[in-house]
Amino acid sequence: MKRFGEFAELLDTTTSTNQRVEHLVDYLSGASESDKLYTIALLSGKRPKRGVKLKDLRLWAAEMAGIPDWLFEESYHIVGDLAETIALVLPTPQKKSDHSLTFWMKALGEVSHMEEQEKEAFIKNAWNSLDKSERFVFNKLITGGFRIGISQKLMVRALSRHTGVDENELAHRLMGNWSPDSAEYHELIFGKDESVALSRPYPFFLAYPFEEKFEDLGKKEDWQAEYKWDGIRSQLIKRKSEVFLWSRGEELINDSFPDLIEAFKDLPDGTAIDGELLITHDGVPAHFSQLQKRLNRKSVSAKMMRELPAAIIAYDLLEWKGKDIRSKPLMERRKYLRELIPQVSHPRLFLSEALKWSDWEDLARIREKARENHSEGLMLKNLQSPYMTGRKKGSWWKWKTDPLLVDGVLLYAMRGKGRRSNLYTDYTFAAWDGERLVPFTKAYSGLTDDEFRAITSFVKRNTLERHGPVSAVKPELVFEIAFEGIAASNRHKSGVALRFPRMKRWRKDKPASEAVTLNQLQDLLKVYG
Repeated sequence: MKRFGEFAELLDTTTSTNQRVEHLVDYLSGASESDKLYTIALLSGKRPKRGVKLKDLRLWAAEMAGIPDWLFEESYHIVGDLAETIALVLPTPQKKSDHSLTFWMKALGEVSHMEEQEKEAFIKNAWNSLDKSERFVFNKLITGGFRIGISQKLMVRALSRHTGVDENELAHRLMGNWSPDSAEYHELIFGKDESVALSRPYPFFLAYPFEEKFEDLGKKEDWQAEYKWDGIRSQLIKRKSEVFLWSRGEELINDSFPDLIEAFKDLPDGTAIDGELLITHDGVPAHFSQLQKRLNRKSVSAKMMRELPAAIIAYDLLEWKGKDIRSKPLMERRKYLRELIPQVSHPRLFLSEALKWSDWEDLARIREKARENHSEGLMLKNLQSPYMTGRKKGSWWKWKTDPLLVDGVLLYAMRGKGRRSNLYTDYTFAAWDGERLVPFTKAYSGLTDDEFRAITSFVKRNTLERHGPVSAVKPELVFEIAFEGIAASNRHKSGVALRFPRMKRWRKDKPASEAVTLNQLQDLLKVYG
């Protein structure tokens, strides 16, 4: 654990991608195989479930530090990160631990089964035997927010250098539902584990935002254009009579969509489809908010399956008749896909049709009307492109529609986290309902550091009251909010929820009285909801 803590601390000393990869290669070179497995799992997003309530951790840390709860809470609001706050306030450990990362990961796996007194004793004993860097990592693990500044992509790059195995091969091997508690390092990296390979999806190929000039793309005949749908990327796989449905986040989501698993049991064996999972009504894609009602459920009622019927819009074919065909050009993979869809002939499986367009200007006009077709925009794909791993520039582009825009009044502000913990950067915006302001969305990105500092100064001078870490401010500042979609919501006072809201600009030219109204939001809902 000490070496892993030191590795995590080293990552904070550089912003260089190459240096971070070097640090991970060095760490892997001296780690045991079991520690390597847990490291790979953690950096792949396979984090332990939180077995302790956050409020208990705060109380125990304050008690162990000998400070009142209010002082701990104030410290937390300033630092902005619970794991770091705990590591900073705790006294010097009274003993030393030489336990490995594997030991602590296995121990954390048992925490949720402990009685409350056992949990407290375990946590306090750990804090009392770990140094500062180890405590920080341990706290990140027990709070369920483990992120230490190195992505899965960089982890795969470092592991490739450490093992000599090709990056694409490693990315594929690490996909799926393997567990560090049961997997063997050598088998996972070098061997052939048939049980894992049976369900394993392929790494997703991702597109770059389109910011190029049409003339740089060459002839239109080299490109395929299709709508970009507002669901979640997924892979539908059938191997040895078993059907698997994977999200882009590498989660097996069969339990949430048993209707799709049943629907596609007649897919040919050795098939892997890349597509978009969404809810459809009479073949028309529904708003993303409807899909959210089914995601992450362990069981789904027959009523929910009837009211929220799921479907797959197929983009690409990655495996055909048991063979990996990702290296073939897109036009050839799509040919096989067009053969497959009629063969399956199921109302839950649609082909994402290639659009017909005369020239680039014509395609731009189609994009402008994409929302009328329940789409987020367009995808541009080179017909000769293989299906690659991760985000590669040049072959696939996403060309989203221009965002919807409204002006909201800043009503509440809260400090940010990490490097922004000394600034108020998390905001709640309101719309007018007659003479009163009603919150309708939150946003925390889109402004410059100078703007955040200026707004922080305003918040400090104009706070009307506090609700814990939240400051209610004078309703004077107006911001233009950009968002991708709008849906009805029973959970929000405004009755609406925005998709991907962010601040586009600070409207210093507008008084609060000219901000958006609830009636105007409802009008947008009628058109785009």
